Amino acid sequence: MKDYMVKATAANGYIRAFAATTKDLVEEAKDDHNTSPVATAALGRMLTAAVMMGSMMKGEKDLLTLKIEGDGPLGGVIATANNHGEVKGYPFNPTVLIPANAKGKLDVAEAIGVGLMSVIMDTGMKEPYVGQVALLSGEIAEDLTYYYATSEQTPSSVGLGVLLNKDNTIKASGGFIIQLMPGCPDEVIDKLEEKINGLSPVTTMLSEGMSPNDILKHILGDMDLEFTESLDLSFKCNCNKDRIEKALISVGEKELKEMIDEGKPIEVKCHFCNKAYEFKVNELEDMLKKSTSK
Repeated sequence: MKDYMVKATAANGYIRAFAATTKDLVEEAKDDHNTSPVATAALGRMLTAAVMMGSMMKGEKDLLTLKIEGDGPLGGVIATANNHGEVKGYPFNPTVLIPANAKGKLDVAEAIGVGLMSVIMDTGMKEPYVGQVALLSGEIAEDLTYYYATSEQTPSSVGLGVLLNKDNTIKASGGFIIQLMPGCPDEVIDKLEEKINGLSPVTTMLSEGMSPNDILKHILGDMDLEFTESLDLSFKCNCNKDRIEKALISVGEKELKEMIDEGKPIEVKCHFCNKAYEFKVNELEDMLKKSTSK
């Protein structure tokens, strides 16, 4: 099954829903960053959440960034997505190793620790919108549910999951976001809560062959479910040498001079995809000229 997501409405528009399968893009991210199992689980959940949230943005160039920062050994995770199904991201400490939790599962909460979740929406205005909440659990799905309830006053249910094979390849990855619109009748809310409470984990449903469409049918199939859009998903970074050059120029003349004085080429890696760019001494000298001529 290729990576894709679906959008839908139900209960006469009182519910909006999103579901995604992200196995391939999480596999690519894992390979790019050489992540440990627990870092893969955290990054995969964040990429899945961000790509669904990014699809909610209206403008062609709008960007959504989901960031978690904690005091655990992972440090944090960042994921950025647009509304075209493209997402990128990275963990702060990709090689972190910690014991499994009491249930024998990858302990994402312990890896993240106590901290903050930030949602940054860049719509081209002078300043982006930033919403921030303290982490409830570090499990990411629960923290997003809390974020939507407190920062956006939108009652939501978020499910996220990444399941690894024994060789650390991705067996299943995906998630859903289900949201209640203002004025939703109590009987609809009660029915939805009953459905959500009886759900199997996302990765169980995906591993059993269920598609994103199937997951939403399972939850909302008897509530006038209507699919509105399907979107292909991919892990895609927009880095290039020109962007990295601009970043290097921004570090300042003093730092550029120090690099030049070393007399060796430098290698700069993109945080988001780990691609390496080499700059020779003469290129650094050209950058210094650009910096001093500003």
